[in-house]
Amino acid sequence: MITQRVKRSLVATTMGLAVAAGGLATASAAQAYDTGHTKISCSAVKIRNAPSKTSTVVGIGYRGDKVAYDQWAYKKAEKKWYTRGTVTRKSDGKKVRGYMVYQCANPYGTNPAPTPKIPK
Repeated sequence: MITQRVKRSLVATTMGLAVAAGGLATASAAQAYDTGHTKISCSAVKIRNAPSKTSTVVGIGYRGDKVAYDQWAYKKAEKKWYTRGTVTRKSDGKKVRGYMVYQCANPYGTNPAPTPKIPK
């Protein structure tokens, strides 16, 4: 015979795992975290408030501007990687935080960038 306390514990654990699995299955972008510094390698790149080509542009970074990055995100719908970080512009010293296309702000400092594996 299983006690009432054990039954409640099993039900709570099962429900928690189901909720966590559902959240993982519905995520639209896979994300990886790392920190470092690089420079913009494209002539110009739009900095957006979310990893999507349709999200709001919060600024523009230009070739040679410094980037302190801390995250990458893969947007499945676009089949595209994004880098999140803070861009310090050389022209006016302004700092802009957001997401930019990975090929323009990559940790290797070269263009084209070796992109990470696409998540399944």
